[in-house]
Amino acid sequence: MRELIEMVNTVAPTEATVLITGESGTGKERVARAIQEASARRGKAFVTVNCAALNESLLESELFGHEKGAFTGADKRREGRFSQADGGTLFLDEIGELPLLLQAKLLRALQERRIRPVGGVEEVETDVRIIAACNADLPRYVEEGKFRTDLFYRLNTFPIHIPPLRERREDIPPLCRSLLDELSRKLKRRLELTPEAMDRLLAHNWPGNVRELRNVLEFCAYLTPSGVITELSLPENLRTGPTAQPSLTLAQRTRAFERAEILRLLERNGASLEGKKKTAAQLGISLASLYNKLNMQF
Repeated sequence: MRELIEMVNTVAPTEATVLITGESGTGKERVARAIQEASARRGKAFVTVNCAALNESLLESELFGHEKGAFTGADKRREGRFSQADGGTLFLDEIGELPLLLQAKLLRALQERRIRPVGGVEEVETDVRIIAACNADLPRYVEEGKFRTDLFYRLNTFPIHIPPLRERREDIPPLCRSLLDELSRKLKRRLELTPEAMDRLLAHNWPGNVRELRNVLEFCAYLTPSGVITELSLPENLRTGPTAQPSLTLAQRTRAFERAEILRLLERNGASLEGKKKTAAQLGISLASLYNKLNMQF
């Protein structure tokens, strides 16, 4: 995750197109939003489009908009997502499901920075940063003729891969702290995990990745009036599975909490130098100590 944060901080100040890959639920949209928040487009529109959710005709109108009378039912002009995201970021999720015809139109929009609404005669300039995401094997799609080679390389300017949660279990404690902080604010009560409950979470394989972890913690939070989530609070499939060996030491838990708190503040303050200075000041530590804590081994 430290490598991922470094990649986000590296690409954010640029205007490079980013392709985020990873299994469903790994947090691809979160990474896309982090890139926007650390960029000069911070505070501007962040517009998402799920390319798998609509058929080809509706998706073209969704992306580029349409003029009144462009097709049956188009009783008024509609602005597309490119126009809505002008000055900001357009996040194209499930890009591998984009139909071939629209792939050509998207490629032209990326190269020319101009779009033409459905039924329109004039092109419209756009200032949009594209971040695409995919949980499919896009290179295989290219080989099979399902995805344009030129569009793949245009989107793959700066690739970021998010490993599944089962391959980075050391990230589970800080993720839990961050997610529990969000739930604590939502439910207006402090939520904590016992060491035994954490061991169960560390042992689970997490096929649904971070999304599944969030759902589990939310389930537990609603069923735990005291705010202390124990092993017995967990869903049955987590209670009856194996426990993690070896258990985390107190020092490891402390470091995990520290890192989670630092990342939470950096997310709020931004990853720029000024944001890091503000985070260090809020934590009552020096900037050098902040860097040391971010770089420390788990």
